[in-house]
Amino acid sequence: MAMLPPEQQELIAGYVLGDLLPEEAAEFEQLLAQDSAIAAEVAQMQQALELAYAPSEIAPPAQLRSTILAKANERSVAAVGRFSQRAMAIAAASCIAVLAGSNYWLWRGLQTTQVEPQSAPLTYSLQPTDANLSAAAATVSVDPNRLEATIEMRNLPPLQADQVYVLWTVLTPNAPYTTDAKQAILTKVFQVDDRGNFTQTIAVPEVYRNRDLVAKVAVTIESATAPQKHTGSPILITNS
Repeated sequence: MAMLPPEQQELIAGYVLGDLLPEEAAEFEQLLAQDSAIAAEVAQMQQALELAYAPSEIAPPAQLRSTILAKANERSVAAVGRFSQRAMAIAAASCIAVLAGSNYWLWRGLQTTQVEPQSAPLTYSLQPTDANLSAAAATVSVDPNRLEATIEMRNLPPLQADQVYVLWTVLTPNAPYTTDAKQAILTKVFQVDDRGNFTQTIAVPEVYRNRDLVAKVAVTIESATAPQKHTGSPILITNS
């Protein structure tokens, strides 16, 4: 809390609890309009009381909470009783603020530990199917959480202008995803540079979040005008 005089702190507590006498309320509202520090203190005390109810997952001990709230709800018409109550409210608000802060960080800690485990990265190594491409190789490194993959192609021969390379994700039979007649999803159409290399980070299908449904990853050569027809045979493919 801000370092305000005890008298003002008692008025603030009475205002927040709603037990000021009419003349006290009128006096306090004048102070409230003139002094931004008092307005800030009122907001802080109200917030401290409200925060006690915010993170419901971790509540203060029942006995302590009941004691604090009982003190805050007591109403006494006697002047001495009112000032004692306000002093208690100031202390209670401070205690509740500390408890609420502790509750919040405990709650955040529990939320962090309860987050769904992240899937491990997947790496697919593709090998050539033709002895003439024995120097060729490809790696597809997938982040299933972000559904992104970095593909690296090495030593593939550059193609004619009317041809393209296509990366396919081949699924297991009856996998619940839309595929072509060869159980494959077109994943990337690409060309290699003059040295036969290609590297890029791409988006990948959602099926990669369930690695058991991915049967193979393969590369074929297709027509540049209709790569989706999937007429070519794999020139690079995973072993498993």
